Amino acid sequence: MPWMPWSSRTGDLSRRSRLIIYYVIGLAALVLLYTVLYNTGMRVLEGRPQSIFRSFQTVTETMTTTGYGADSPWETPWMNLFMVFMQLSGIGVGFFTLRVIIIPLFTGAEVDLDSRLSPKNDHVVICEYDRDSAVLLEELEQLGIDYVLVSSDEEEAIDLSDEGYSAIHGSPQETSAFERASIGGARAVITDAGEANVDTILTVRSIRSDVEVIALTDDSSLRDVLLATGADSVLSPRAVLGQRLARKAMSLYTSELHDTVGVAEGLEVTEISVSRDSALDGVSIRNSRIRERTGANVVGAWIDGELQLPPDPDAVISANTVLLVSGDHDALEELGETARPVRPRSRDEGVVVAGLGEVGRAALSVVEEEAGVPTTTVDVVEGPDVDVVGDVSSRDTLREAGVEDAGVILVCVPDDSTALLTAVLARSLNPDVEILVRMSDAKATTKALRAGADYVLSVPRISARMVARELRGEEVLGAGSQIRIDRVPAEPFAGRTLAESGIYERTGCRVIAIEHEGELTVSLDPDRTIAADDRLVIVGTDEAVRRFLTQFDVTPRPMEE
Repeated sequence: MPWMPWSSRTGDLSRRSRLIIYYVIGLAALVLLYTVLYNTGMRVLEGRPQSIFRSFQTVTETMTTTGYGADSPWETPWMNLFMVFMQLSGIGVGFFTLRVIIIPLFTGAEVDLDSRLSPKNDHVVICEYDRDSAVLLEELEQLGIDYVLVSSDEEEAIDLSDEGYSAIHGSPQETSAFERASIGGARAVITDAGEANVDTILTVRSIRSDVEVIALTDDSSLRDVLLATGADSVLSPRAVLGQRLARKAMSLYTSELHDTVGVAEGLEVTEISVSRDSALDGVSIRNSRIRERTGANVVGAWIDGELQLPPDPDAVISANTVLLVSGDHDALEELGETARPVRPRSRDEGVVVAGLGEVGRAALSVVEEEAGVPTTTVDVVEGPDVDVVGDVSSRDTLREAGVEDAGVILVCVPDDSTALLTAVLARSLNPDVEILVRMSDAKATTKALRAGADYVLSVPRISARMVARELRGEEVLGAGSQIRIDRVPAEPFAGRTLAESGIYERTGCRVIAIEHEGELTVSLDPDRTIAADDRLVIVGTDEAVRRFLTQFDVTPRPMEE
């Protein structure tokens, strides 16, 4: 499809860049339309045929109010009305260009961000979000949740507003900022103000006692303090990320599954990483016979950091391939066992935890619960739980930590460049070690996989998913996954078969089940006719699901409904 490459290219641009591109395309289309209409009017109404280029010149002169050349005056009422309409639309286009395109180019110009906000009600007020705001705001927009972001950093607020986000400049410790953000009609307040969280919560409670307050913190020990201050819930994304990395590591020693999503009784969806030297390593999807051997269905696969949905039957499964699969719990457990190494990780092959910040300590707490697995910790700062003091991006430090004989290394350092270098060095020292990496930038996930990591989670994605789930009870495939699973109304496809719907071709999403009159069908016939009251269970990347929801104007339903 010709639109797919274009979509891929524009997806890499900022929202503001896309706005400018769409604006230029729209303006060119408007001028072309006016040119054709004017040329036709001059020939049919005025009886003065002329070249299309002469008409184009007159249209541009009219819209820019610079003159009319030799074409004026016009004799017929319709042509005069058309010229007046072009003049007025030209003035409107000029004001729009000045307001949206020209003024933001001059950063020193005074910009009233409040005037850019549309009326808000039943929205979310976000304070000082510092985990890649764009990831969270796009997540909320995808879910249809309106918001206002309040930032004390004026430059950041202007940048976000210029890119099309609802952001204002202000201090979340002042009531005036919340009043400007229409807190009176807000459904929730999210605060990520660090040490100022307590001050922010008290300010919110002084204005409204009934609004839901969600606090994010990188210090999970403050949970009780924030709850006592007035927060309704406290989220610790970095702690959750560390725990998920550790549970993923522990799955190499057991066949227990984690992060499955129950679609219905007897149907679950999860991601399973393929380990080196497992029965699936080096085998094509077609020859793996996963369905025949385990009963699980392969919905998609991350191969070399790229998602194939559905996967190419001839694509070769390799170490760090992540299979997206559906089936009953027993089938998924069987596949999980098949994806493990032929020689399971010995408990003598311990775990190295590189970096003991909030992420590393959370990971360490999970690993230590697994009896019999030796653990070595590394950090640049000496501490009671630090076994090796040194830079984890140094070969000597990794050797001292025992990476050459380890089964798993959890790279939990906050700096992405350090994490990438550590992954490369660990792989060079031990080709068989499982490398699980934390990234601070969601866009760096693919880089980490190419650097040798077997599994990667990013802080911004974890944070955004936790907030989304708190606000909507949204079902996703793990807080850190780049895959989303949603149940959506089938009304836009009523009367068409699955094959005719073109869902995958148009959006990149795949239908994995259909709910009809309360019953879920997972064995899908492409020729099955979709009913208006059906519900579709779709799976895809964040971008693909966002495209689906926007293109067909539907709202996802919670999986438990």
